[in-house]
Amino acid sequence: MKKDWKMVKIPEALFYQEGPGVRKHQFTNEGVKLLNVGNINNGQINLSKTKIFISEKEAFGKYKHFLVDDGDLVIASSGIVVDNFYNKIAFIKKEHLPLCMNTSTIRFKVLNINIIDINYFKYFLKTKFFSDQLKKLITGSAQLNFGPSHLKKIDLLLPPLTDQKRIIKILDKADALRQKRKQAIGLLDEYSKSVFFEMFGDPVKNERGWEIKTIEQLVNKDRYAIKRGPFGGSLKKEVFVKSGYLVYEQYHALNNDFTMARYFIDEKKFNELKAFEVKPGDIIVSCSGVYLGKLAIVPKGSKKGIINQALLKISLDNTKINNLLFIHIFTNPNFKNKFFGNNIGSGIPNFPAMTEFKKFKFICPPIELQNKFESIYIKTELLKQKMFDQAEEMEKQFQALMQMNFSQS
Repeated sequence: MKKDWKMVKIPEALFYQEGPGVRKHQFTNEGVKLLNVGNINNGQINLSKTKIFISEKEAFGKYKHFLVDDGDLVIASSGIVVDNFYNKIAFIKKEHLPLCMNTSTIRFKVLNINIIDINYFKYFLKTKFFSDQLKKLITGSAQLNFGPSHLKKIDLLLPPLTDQKRIIKILDKADALRQKRKQAIGLLDEYSKSVFFEMFGDPVKNERGWEIKTIEQLVNKDRYAIKRGPFGGSLKKEVFVKSGYLVYEQYHALNNDFTMARYFIDEKKFNELKAFEVKPGDIIVSCSGVYLGKLAIVPKGSKKGIINQALLKISLDNTKINNLLFIHIFTNPNFKNKFFGNNIGSGIPNFPAMTEFKKFKFICPPIELQNKFESIYIKTELLKQKMFDQAEEMEKQFQALMQMNFSQS
């Protein structure tokens, strides 16, 4: 270990506290907001993602010792993918107050500012040194679920305060560059949306008076151009083989990732289910669960295969509407609210009946204008990909800096 560096347990340097288990019957429509796991994302606190309150009487009475303070460091401690934990760490700011902790959240305060800087501890929580210890304590799960009993066993690397300040300064500068790159990528996403709106307007209100067509009028002449995946016993586990024709699943639509191949069927089964065949250029749509309506375009060179029961495929007539415009309309918040609003209830969301789905209405501007938008969008995406590549390189450099600065040797 480096000279003057110490190894201590977290409780020796920081106070920490886990939120209480507030029950649903205690929730109110106003009062003091509760801090939940979902409020901590990308290193920020976002309270717009919750409408859960408790009464001021309970907040300032029974739970007053769980009210967070300006400058508290908070983390999410349950249901988090291990590799994403670094995003679930954030500071409380004055504008967040008053705010009460809830279950699966933990806050930290420094015991002695002459011994440790809270910003140093923030970076320590993002180190491999910390996560490796946590993984050993929490076995048998790809997700983190931990509490004070685990934290008290964690070793904390504690350099002199001057070294901590130096580490913070270096990592703050590197982190600022990373954040600027992420912001630039986000601005490109907003640019594409603004170009779409400028060229076509609101696809539901249709202020521009574009021609309107239903989905069934926009697909090609193939009799199976709109098809929901096979139900019943058509795709039981026993029909799968080690290789052959791919069975496309919900994962492909949700992640727009066509590299994964888990399930295959043989040629006989494929011919039996040929009505569900997927071809490059088809659009596949998630038909159930919280990801209802998520979709992706099957890329060129994709494996020959069929969709499973959780998907729907659409083969468009690209002389009427191109895939890109269709997707931008389909994912537009106003469109989704109009056509999927009644299908997304408190339970598991369900896809509309096929007869209803085929009647969904789309604006159809001139194909030349659609293609112009596609050209702009593709150029923007190429620029965004370059930025993603740069962001990945910056992330590698940041992790190398973390490793170097938290090295014990």
